[in-house]
Amino acid sequence: MQARNFLLPLCFAATIGVSAQVATDTTDIFFGHVDLGEATVTGVTGRTRLKNSSVPVQVINTNELRHTASTNIVDAIAHQPGVSQISTGNGISKPIIRGLGFNRIVCIADGVRQEGQQWGDEHGLELDGGGINSVEIIKGPASLMYGSDAMAGVVIFHANRILPENTMGGNAEAEFQTNSGLWRYSLGHSGNKRGFVWDARWSQQAAHAYKNKRDGYVPGTAHRSHAARALLGLDKTWGHSLLTLSLYELTPSIAEGERDEISGTLEAPQNWHKKSYGHTLPFQRVRHFKAVSDNSFNIGNSTLSAIIGYQQNRRREYEEHADEYELGLLQHTVTFDLRYLMPLTNGWKLAGGFASMLQHSANKGEEYLIPDYHLHDIGLFLTASRSLGAIDFNGGLRYDRRWIDSKGFMEDEELRFEPFKRHFNGLTGSIGAVWHVRHGLNLRLNLARGFRAPTLPELAANGMHEGAVRYEVGNNKLHAEHSLQADFGADYTDRLLSAQIAFFANRIDNYIYTQRTGGEANGHPIYRYAAGDARLIGFEAGLDIHPIHSLHFQNTFSYVNAVQLHQTADTKYLPLTPAPHWRSELKWEITHNQSKNGLALTNTYACLTLDSYLRQTHYLRIDGTETPTPSYTLLSLSLGADLLMRGRKTAELFLSINNLFDRAYQPHLSRLKYTDEPGICHPGRNVTLKIIVPF
Repeated sequence: MQARNFLLPLCFAATIGVSAQVATDTTDIFFGHVDLGEATVTGVTGRTRLKNSSVPVQVINTNELRHTASTNIVDAIAHQPGVSQISTGNGISKPIIRGLGFNRIVCIADGVRQEGQQWGDEHGLELDGGGINSVEIIKGPASLMYGSDAMAGVVIFHANRILPENTMGGNAEAEFQTNSGLWRYSLGHSGNKRGFVWDARWSQQAAHAYKNKRDGYVPGTAHRSHAARALLGLDKTWGHSLLTLSLYELTPSIAEGERDEISGTLEAPQNWHKKSYGHTLPFQRVRHFKAVSDNSFNIGNSTLSAIIGYQQNRRREYEEHADEYELGLLQHTVTFDLRYLMPLTNGWKLAGGFASMLQHSANKGEEYLIPDYHLHDIGLFLTASRSLGAIDFNGGLRYDRRWIDSKGFMEDEELRFEPFKRHFNGLTGSIGAVWHVRHGLNLRLNLARGFRAPTLPELAANGMHEGAVRYEVGNNKLHAEHSLQADFGADYTDRLLSAQIAFFANRIDNYIYTQRTGGEANGHPIYRYAAGDARLIGFEAGLDIHPIHSLHFQNTFSYVNAVQLHQTADTKYLPLTPAPHWRSELKWEITHNQSKNGLALTNTYACLTLDSYLRQTHYLRIDGTETPTPSYTLLSLSLGADLLMRGRKTAELFLSINNLFDRAYQPHLSRLKYTDEPGICHPGRNVTLKIIVPF
């Protein structure tokens, strides 16, 4: 598909980042069927209704997360319009927002930015989906609030809310998926005793190799994980003070996709069994520890918040021996965030803040991909918002500075990594408005400037990246990325239908990407980091027809066109551009009268979903970096209900069948597409059974 020129004049409005905490359960904000005017969020300018924000935000509530069959939390949100994922088999996924990902997206969990090894293709998000209450997706430059790396947007994961005073509760979850034999369980308990609050959860998951109609069982796609999280603190009228500790460990095998030259079948390691839950060489072991102190104080009508976080990310890659790792990375990160929300008279709300991050990474293995380094950045911001009749205005400014100190390293009397020091500055801002034309009809307009400093791997990588199956070479002369994005959106809601549309245009200077050089090292292709100017335009549209309250026919479509400016045909398109995606969902919801005697079902629903991905012919061709991807369509069916016993809910039951017709397909953003030709397909038909028991 080609973008129509007449769309360009409409592409005004981008995003001022909003840290949104949903205050009600009616949270299908955009591209959903719940009245967005009833949802309340708490951003840097204080609590406000989302309908008054110019920022394009999607909120995925608890019910939608539970209804979605997935293997990780990113997989659960990747079907939203404008959102996709880079996947490596079943266990690893990275979010993409409007064609941008990696270090251009900031993920927030427990109030701090999730810092691991997000620069790597095969490095997923070290976060357990158990206990997540809702997910918010902010589209567009959010550097105003989150500094460098929030150029594409922000994904905010909200844990379960604090319970009301003098209450306790919890649940037990269990899930099984037939395709990969995936089993998962999660146990959680929380409470509030006179303002003393706690929340604890343990989760565990394992899967053997998945299968599809063309490849059979795929060696190297088994994975295991476990996670623990504990929260303790005080929640009083003066504010709150909370301490959260969490540990997440993932052990995924690495699918290399090598094929027998004669038969063309996938080669399997010795003693491999297709239904074994154990890992096979090569594999990774990732451990992520996090401690967060979240403090908020009410000072009259103002609020002062301070969040301090510490994270340790340890990544090991085992290639030849299961008890000896070759590549080892140990990263320490400390973040500090201070914000003051100050509502003033005459309708103005002001907020200011300071943020800082310290990071240190060291090599702990025998192989080297990136050097040891120190990183430090600081940011200052000020935002304001005001309502004038039917129009709401918001905007702000931010300044960031980042320092990187890369250490030199000699290997076999040769210079492997050259020492250097770099610093990067970024001045970002945003201004936007929402016009409430009449009840149910809103127009949104916003303009934002984003900033992203290059990562250390982009500047200094020089080594074999086994997980990505390539040799990577950095470029320490790269400059920071700067973007200017405009968005225009409109939404309309009445008794019979809901409709939304959002256009965007994004210009990025010094866009950093990787491309094949045509050479090889150690038998693997060499990829080198380069930069150029880029332009992305696109839109998301949604239409939900609900002639009666219980029946919804919801349709969404998303499209992005991403090109490098002043380039030849082989280098014109940006890599990893999502294919156009149309999603159609027919859902029937039934609420039965709750019987006070015996067993009964309530909140019953049946849903038929069609996902159609169009052919992607916009790809980075040079030296075979990418290849085109044919179109494919998937059909899914899901059922669910609450089980009542004597009028009280005793369980939530879910059944879903994904890829109903067992289609063999390759998503354009799948990394396994680029293993030995013809690449590896995604999983085939998969039946998921899930039960949640509250107590």
